[in-house]
Amino acid sequence: MKKSRFTESQIVSILKEADAGVKVDNICRWHGISNATYCNWKGKYGGLAASELKRIKELEAENAKLKTMSVSKTMP
Repeated sequence: MKKSRFTESQIVSILKEADAGVKVDNICRWHGISNATYCNWKGKYGGLAASELKRIKELEAENAKLKTMSVSKTMP
């Protein structure tokens, strides 16, 4: 999977610019992204605050750790 040029916190800040009233076309031009990318980000990260995003990442890391623990217990 290709790594994004933007961190998740940067994506959230870009989405907040549109909430502040800046036109989406201008945001896409300034940051060098397509309208489709913006729409994908809005679907995935829309409405999230930075603190919520941090908590989600912590939970995902914990789940990954638990999955590896359960796999190692089932293997002989």
